[in-house]
Amino acid sequence: MNEIPNGFKHSLIGLIPDDWNLCNIGDVAFIDRESLNGNTDPNFPFEYISLSDVDDKTYTTSTIKFKDAPSRARRIVRPNDIIMSTVRPNLQGFAIIQKKATPQIASTGFAVITANEIDNQYLFQSLFGRIISKQFYQLTVGSNYPAINSSDVKNLKIPVPPLPEQKKIAEILSTWDQAMATTQKLIEEIKLRNKGLAQQLLTGKKRLKGFEGEWKEKPLSSFLQFYKEKSKSDDVFPVFSSSKEGLVMQTEYYGGENRITQKDIGDFNIIPPDYFTYRSRSDDGIFTFNKNTHGITGVVSKYYPVFTFKNASPDFCHRILNFNWHKISRFSVGTSQRVLGEKDFKSISFPIPTLPEQEAINSVLSEADKELQLHQKQLDTLKEQKKGLMQKLLTGEIRVKTE
Repeated sequence: MNEIPNGFKHSLIGLIPDDWNLCNIGDVAFIDRESLNGNTDPNFPFEYISLSDVDDKTYTTSTIKFKDAPSRARRIVRPNDIIMSTVRPNLQGFAIIQKKATPQIASTGFAVITANEIDNQYLFQSLFGRIISKQFYQLTVGSNYPAINSSDVKNLKIPVPPLPEQKKIAEILSTWDQAMATTQKLIEEIKLRNKGLAQQLLTGKKRLKGFEGEWKEKPLSSFLQFYKEKSKSDDVFPVFSSSKEGLVMQTEYYGGENRITQKDIGDFNIIPPDYFTYRSRSDDGIFTFNKNTHGITGVVSKYYPVFTFKNASPDFCHRILNFNWHKISRFSVGTSQRVLGEKDFKSISFPIPTLPEQEAINSVLSEADKELQLHQKQLDTLKEQKKGLMQKLLTGEIRVKTE
């Protein structure tokens, strides 16, 4: 047996400091303390919070009357309550309720946690830590519909330090949250600015110095060049998936557990570096075009056409496609699922400038993208720093001074 470090003790979640307690959340907080009943005044107005309204520790609301509200609108929440999504809790759809003039009601898809014998901010930060994440995994592993219930929430175990230390830990972690929020706000501002710049340059409303003359309307068939090489059963290639985040390796996108990554890749479409693809079948009618920026050859599903561009700037054309996704979606067919085949894809036309102007426009937009990428990298660094801090602070591996 490993020797217990001085000042620590064994617990059900591992080693914790001697002066910390291991508690169930239900021992230090109320769970789902108040709910609306069926006799509520039909005209009772409130701010409703659905599962989709929570994102990145913040939430939005919609004003509604009880008679018009969905049946899940039942959980009464008050300022400083914590709402925890019990549907796919590993996605961490959690937020702290802010003070508002109108009553707020959350979906029954949330557990409402009201801190009692614990610091509210410490409890909230703990929900994002590795200790809780492991328990979520144990509760939902193997389930087709990963969800937990209020009893599960009550029995989640967290290490609880003395109150002054709770407050100090929460204060430190909140500092990183504030830095991340500031950086995220800057990223959103740059995205908005870049979107406006693209709107001007990709439509010809704004012309770069030295370029004039009318853009000519041309079909994509004038530029598209499809790549038709198929993989064989014994080939060894990484499997890529086209997503709104870009062309990603499926082992990263699905955590290595997706069935496609385990089966024969024969008859997949090969995609070389710097070639493009898109998912030709879309449930929402949105088609996203991605470039293979991984620097290696991979494969994609046979439903992902692979192509490049000839006699044109590939990156400029790539921008044109994603900028005009609304127009492109109109060329898809189907009802429950929209399909954009190669023939229809090639028939789409756009006003296109000369090759030198294409390259100049892409150069300006690429510089704007670099600034965005720099701040995104800073945000990613802050997230990693906080993750490391949480692991050390929430386990007592590093102790904080409270005086």
